[in-house]
Amino acid sequence: MSFPLLTATAVLPALGAVATAAVPAARRTAAKWLALLVSLATLALAVTVLVRFDPGGDRYQLTESHAWIAAFGVRYELGVDGIAVALLALTALLIPFVILAGWHDADPLETGNKRWRPTQGFFALILAVEAMVIISFEATDVFLFYIFFEAMLIPMYFLIGGFGDSAHEHGDEAAATQRSYAAVKFLLYNLVGGLIMLAAVIGLYVVAGNFSLAEIAQARANGTLHMATNTERWLFLGFFFAFAVKAPLWPLHTWLPNAMGEATAPVAVLITAVVDKVGTFAMLRFCLQLFPNASKWATPVILVLAVISIIYGALLAVGQRDIKRLVAYASISHFGFIVLGIFAMTSQGQSGATLYMVNHGISTAALMLVAGFLISRRGSRLIADYGGVQKVAPVLAGTFLIGGLATLSLPGLAPFVSEFLVLVGTFSRYPAIGIIATFGIVLAALYTLVLYQRTMTGPVKPEVASMPDLRPRELLVVAPLIVLLVFLGVYPKPVTDIVNPSVKQTLSDVHKKDPKPSVEAAK
Repeated sequence: MSFPLLTATAVLPALGAVATAAVPAARRTAAKWLALLVSLATLALAVTVLVRFDPGGDRYQLTESHAWIAAFGVRYELGVDGIAVALLALTALLIPFVILAGWHDADPLETGNKRWRPTQGFFALILAVEAMVIISFEATDVFLFYIFFEAMLIPMYFLIGGFGDSAHEHGDEAAATQRSYAAVKFLLYNLVGGLIMLAAVIGLYVVAGNFSLAEIAQARANGTLHMATNTERWLFLGFFFAFAVKAPLWPLHTWLPNAMGEATAPVAVLITAVVDKVGTFAMLRFCLQLFPNASKWATPVILVLAVISIIYGALLAVGQRDIKRLVAYASISHFGFIVLGIFAMTSQGQSGATLYMVNHGISTAALMLVAGFLISRRGSRLIADYGGVQKVAPVLAGTFLIGGLATLSLPGLAPFVSEFLVLVGTFSRYPAIGIIATFGIVLAALYTLVLYQRTMTGPVKPEVASMPDLRPRELLVVAPLIVLLVFLGVYPKPVTDIVNPSVKQTLSDVHKKDPKPSVEAAK
């Protein structure tokens, strides 16, 4: 039997979470180093998956299949295509930076009375989320995917509700109330979506007789499995609703600004750069592959919702006074672009959407983590409390600017390529939608540059006059992300080569081809 590489990639952080949680309370630093080493070992396994994956080979590779609950046709089935490999690598890459950035976020607080916080639990929960996200990308059994799609809510709930930096503004009791509200809202929204999906999962089993993604898709393709039109549409809606909550897509987005605002900056990165990607990934893997006809039926409405997300998220970002909530609304706008690319049903759109998932993860991590370093120095998330930071902390201001420019998709930085592909792919099939979505770029430039102008330029406020610049640990977090943003902005080919074959297969699932250019011959 060959080495179960995919299982090892998910099990290692899970075992690391248990080991980190078991470290004695007096040895907090040891728990941190253990979590970091486990995350680096997981990254090494993810790189091995990346190296062994052959973009020109079978659709699902490194597969594993074992009987699990035979009476109900549930199997432990894993496999990765190009899209899953790219997102698995993104997840494994970001977790070490999340851990390093949050190195002191779970240390005991010294606000008034010393308040104990479980440092080991903080880092163990991060590793637990990583394990569940990775196996969600790998699962090719629908029921197996559903279990971990829901299970990741538990550690995220405790990360949001149990840790946070809002005490700087409100005092401990008020901060705890705010965090609890954000955590409960996150949990309720996603649980409702998950319960609706569960009903759809059961309905799929009733229709198909098993949960195997490959078997169901093959039966759909060769005509041995027929779904009534209404049945397919209802099942599609059940799956899509859960994924739209996770994504998040307007109007199911309202939990995200609360969650990101109240969480620590590294946990906010974990939410939007890692966990939320499971929703958009699942739209590609499950919605389009299992329900191709229903996907095409729902496309017009989904495109409208995506455009609303783009414009709405950007407009609310423009009016924000809170730095972290601004990044949250900007992410809602960016997820609108991702959904738009997926349901444009073109190779450029879906390739751009997949690339956008990777690039958004890197750019949001860079911007949010630098914002977290900024907030920890001043003790406030309010934009109005800053001014002139670039004069006292030029490296911090410079990295903040690069993260912001990546967020607005400046040419030469990674998100530009993905956003351009999404818009080209959308315009070729839906010109009006593509034109409206373009206004999101203008608004992104507005909220990003206004944020930088108000926080980094102008007279130096007394409260930031003694602000230190980025420390070596913080530079170690930010510098690699900046390098990646520039590298993938100039040379995105390593990622596109991996994802493009899978995108073509996804388009084939829904029986779509790229529209031919309509160019009138010159007379």
